[in-house]
Amino acid sequence: MSKIVQGNFQILANKKVGVDYFKMEVGAPSVVKQARPGQFVHVRCRNSIEPLLRRPFSFHRLKRSSFEILYKVIGQGTNLLAKKRKGDKIDILGPLGNGFQLSSINYQLSTILVAGGMGVAPLLALAEAGVGKRSCPVLIGARTKREVLCAKDFKKLGAKVRIATDDGSLGYRGLVTDLLKKLLLSTKNCQLSTIYACGPKPMLQEITRLAKNFRIPAYGSLEENMACGVGACLGCAIKTKQGYKQVCKDGPVFNLQEIQC
Repeated sequence: MSKIVQGNFQILANKKVGVDYFKMEVGAPSVVKQARPGQFVHVRCRNSIEPLLRRPFSFHRLKRSSFEILYKVIGQGTNLLAKKRKGDKIDILGPLGNGFQLSSINYQLSTILVAGGMGVAPLLALAEAGVGKRSCPVLIGARTKREVLCAKDFKKLGAKVRIATDDGSLGYRGLVTDLLKKLLLSTKNCQLSTIYACGPKPMLQEITRLAKNFRIPAYGSLEENMACGVGACLGCAIKTKQGYKQVCKDGPVFNLQEIQC
């Protein structure tokens, strides 16, 4: 189990990478040493009583002595983060949660990564850990081409990137799960595949259905509101086949077949 670190760490970069999207790099060797893809950090956006709650962000990239988070400016907390500059200090708590079990990944099997919107955030760290370097398919879904994120990053790793947009402005017109279904139908021995996904709940529900129909394992990083990040407030409880579990403590990565949709 990862040792949780809390402290003020230096911001190395905070750059705008799209419409309302930012990437922040934080120098935190003690955090990175413990971290793995799929885990997250809890960030205090300002050293004052407002906003009261920390904000959770998945590890987007894990480097030797720093990590990156990818975030969208949508409210008070993320607006404050977007104003921070290189050299500023930021209060970090992490790594938190249970991420992808890298030791259990069979690299001889075909790996498929499926991201919906901001769901690319934890999947890039997973790909850089070795999964995406074997020309695996990476399916990215977004509402429009302006909201497609990280396609170039995945391509640099050698991944075969396919894109779906709701309005057809880039790639396939429709849902990213439609692309997944087409891929599974066209793949020989698709039962030798494993799906890793992150995105909105309807997307994960459809991936769960497809995985069951094709009899292949699927793991997903769930997106939930996490007030405390350590399992104390019970605000992110979800129903599983083994009873209620907490996304922040037991997840955020789960075997999708175990989730009660």
